[in-house]
Amino acid sequence: MSRSLLARLADRYDGPDLRVAPTSVLSLPVLRVEVLAGLTVALALVPEAVAFAFVAGVNPLVGLYAAFIVGLITALIGGRPGMISGATGALAVVMVSLVAVHGVEYLFATVVLMGLLQIFAGVMRWGKFIRLVPHPVMLGFVNGLAIVIFLAQLTQFRTPDGAWLPAGDILLMLGLIAVTMAVIWGLPKVTNLIPAPLAGIGITAALVIGLGLSTPTVGDMASIAGGLPAFHIPMVPLNYETLTIILPYALILAAIGLIESLLTLNLVGEITGQRGGASQECIAQGAANTVTGFFGGMGGCAMIGQSMINVKSGGRTRISGISAALFLLAFILVAAPLIERIPLAALVGVMFMVVIGTFAWNSIKILTRVPRIDAVVIILMTIVTVLTDLAIAVVVGVIVSALAYAWENARRIRASTYETPEGARVYQVNGPLFFGSATGFVELFDPEADPSVVIVDFAESRVADQSALQAIEAVAGKYEAAGKRIELRHLSRDCHRLLTKAGHLMVDSDDDPDYAIAANYGVRTGILEGGH
Repeated sequence: MSRSLLARLADRYDGPDLRVAPTSVLSLPVLRVEVLAGLTVALALVPEAVAFAFVAGVNPLVGLYAAFIVGLITALIGGRPGMISGATGALAVVMVSLVAVHGVEYLFATVVLMGLLQIFAGVMRWGKFIRLVPHPVMLGFVNGLAIVIFLAQLTQFRTPDGAWLPAGDILLMLGLIAVTMAVIWGLPKVTNLIPAPLAGIGITAALVIGLGLSTPTVGDMASIAGGLPAFHIPMVPLNYETLTIILPYALILAAIGLIESLLTLNLVGEITGQRGGASQECIAQGAANTVTGFFGGMGGCAMIGQSMINVKSGGRTRISGISAALFLLAFILVAAPLIERIPLAALVGVMFMVVIGTFAWNSIKILTRVPRIDAVVIILMTIVTVLTDLAIAVVVGVIVSALAYAWENARRIRASTYETPEGARVYQVNGPLFFGSATGFVELFDPEADPSVVIVDFAESRVADQSALQAIEAVAGKYEAAGKRIELRHLSRDCHRLLTKAGHLMVDSDDDPDYAIAANYGVRTGILEGGH
């Protein structure tokens, strides 16, 4: 694959080229695009925040306040302009058991602790470890999230008690969804003056209101009217027992929130041509959740669906995210009666277009072309994301990829041999020497059959860890026990020092490598042991 799949995601958008750098001069046209993109995002945030609040078992305003506060703070100080954060389903499904058993006040305390943990992760610069996520895991991530977003929209076809809507109502909703999707698809071919998703919502809403069609609206989910979020210290006992209750939830929520946020950060970065900002995003997410917990919100993280809506609508700066948060607050304070009349079908149509644009369709075609283990990781990551949650899926995907990488490298260790004019046997080792290949390295040698002098040349190898040093010493020990002399060549200076202390003969070369092994090691009782 000559181009990353995430870069190709941008090709499916019909709007302006999103991969150019953000505009440095804030002109009126740019401001208009950013504000309209924020309005589009805010409209899509309303049903999502309400639905996730229901999932968590809290009042809809708890979800809306979280979407406003988390969205505003991350837009102001986050690591990736253009990325949207708010209340998410990945966090809501973890919160539900906490709320059911201990109540909403414990949720607020958990969100505060969750935010502090995320700030700590950012200060420690742990966000950089997102680089360890392999590309197949990223493909599985976008595919799994696309399916999750799609499945989440199906709840709009059900009544509050969980039953499916009447067939006629479903057909009407499908027709309105088709209208919305058609507008989003076709409008960019005519003009880019208005973000296509916003136009789709507006046209569908006008049809429903103008024709008096009976179809579920935002107001049928819950009323979104309310006041400003008020400062509120969680009413929980400040003791060790409370900590034992909220800490496990806070750790899980912090991990899920950061993983989803950092993966979304990478995705948006690929599309908009931006880099870096992982640790800054950790701090921003943590600050947002800490504040949210003190203002009656359920916490949140980055939202891939709304982020895709934003970049598709042309939002590339912090203004779009700030606008989305402020519009959402305006909906709560003054515009609730108007927003509650918007048909859910229009918002579902927007999210369906997000699903189509997010799913890595090319990954299906390349499954037979990439290495088998990469294909397995893509499929496994997609399935686990849908069946469990993103954090578990990423951990599973990274572990499987790491084990596969270690196994492939372990099989690369080999040695060619030849005899010198003096009668010594030379082993030319090729391939990385580390914990996975240590056993195979030891099996390369035959101390009983080899001559009295053996030379092991590491010019084409690299010693990576303690297990490698242990294997070298094990081989040297076998030759010494057989009364034979072993010379080790082309090892790093660290290996020279450690093995010389162990009593093994080292032969210096002018071209000995200068790289260092993974850690410093000490020698005790003839055995190399890890230390630092």
